[in-house]
Amino acid sequence: MPTHLDTRTLNRATLARQHLLDRTATPVLDLIAHLGGLQAQLPQEPFTGLCSRVAGFEPDMVSQPLEGRSLARLHLMRRTVHLVTAEDARQWRPRHHTLLRQRTTATYRRELADVDLDELAAAARTLMADGQPRSLGEIGRAVAQRWPQASPRALGETVVAALVPMVQIPPRGTWASNGGAFYRLIEDWLGPAGHDGAADEHDLAGQAMVKRYLAAFGPATTSDLRAWCGLAGLPAAVRAVRNELISFRDPRGRELLDLPDAPRPEPDTPAPVRFLPAFDNAVLGFHDRSRMIDDHFRPLSVTGARFVLVDGRVAGTWTTAETAVMVTPLRPLTKAEQTAVEEEAQQLTDFFRKWTPSA
Repeated sequence: MPTHLDTRTLNRATLARQHLLDRTATPVLDLIAHLGGLQAQLPQEPFTGLCSRVAGFEPDMVSQPLEGRSLARLHLMRRTVHLVTAEDARQWRPRHHTLLRQRTTATYRRELADVDLDELAAAARTLMADGQPRSLGEIGRAVAQRWPQASPRALGETVVAALVPMVQIPPRGTWASNGGAFYRLIEDWLGPAGHDGAADEHDLAGQAMVKRYLAAFGPATTSDLRAWCGLAGLPAAVRAVRNELISFRDPRGRELLDLPDAPRPEPDTPAPVRFLPAFDNAVLGFHDRSRMIDDHFRPLSVTGARFVLVDGRVAGTWTTAETAVMVTPLRPLTKAEQTAVEEEAQQLTDFFRKWTPSA
């Protein structure tokens, strides 16, 4: 077994684990669990991500589980909205609580200077205890009289994104829905949350998170793991599972951790053209994104650009005009590459035309 893995080998390993080499017949809920959720700040983007990964994907494969409460949308990794299974929502939201609180309150430090955060959380819980869905703005306005120095927006976002575990409820996030974001308490919508989120030597949820990250993104460094989940408190979890892992070195000599039996295809494995949605974790889920995207294109990964993968790497961006997919190459494409891009673009166009409701 090699001790060093080059960038192309890392690329193929990630593509295989992300099901971007071959579309899978894995049930959508199982795939979303495997991927550790899908970035879903823009509500319709997960549908494209799944269309590129799942054979015969249909929008109801997401919409129905959302409505049936086996999938959920909530603030998690990196304080962004993710689409995850209900079980992961219950288990991971407590694990991310400190991160969410720190990042959100840092954003609104001035406006929250005189706000007792525990008191704000209690007021919000009292408000939401009636089980009625409310928007961020409604929550903020309802508590604003108590803290007039803070804007309702700041108060509402602090409550929803940080202090009180909540989920965005359907129709938000269902196919072709333009509905606004309304929230319910996570325990009311999904049932009681999981562990208390403590990061210690017995943090089984943290250990499971390490192994699940590697299963979907590895081989990877601990910095990559942290960039994906945003959590600083995982060193103990990494130490606890290290004897279950193997290690390599990347081109810069950094240690890469991995699961022994995870796929690591040969670097010359063909990689088909794939279209990724905005903020797809296949690109964002690393501190060092060079396995997927050239450094000079990296800024595009945080602007909401939708990427076209050619030979496994970002080689273009795409948008839609009505339901037609339009591609802008980021480098010259060979004739064969251009043909493959056009064929995959047509397949995605056909998906949009089939499933987008008529005006």
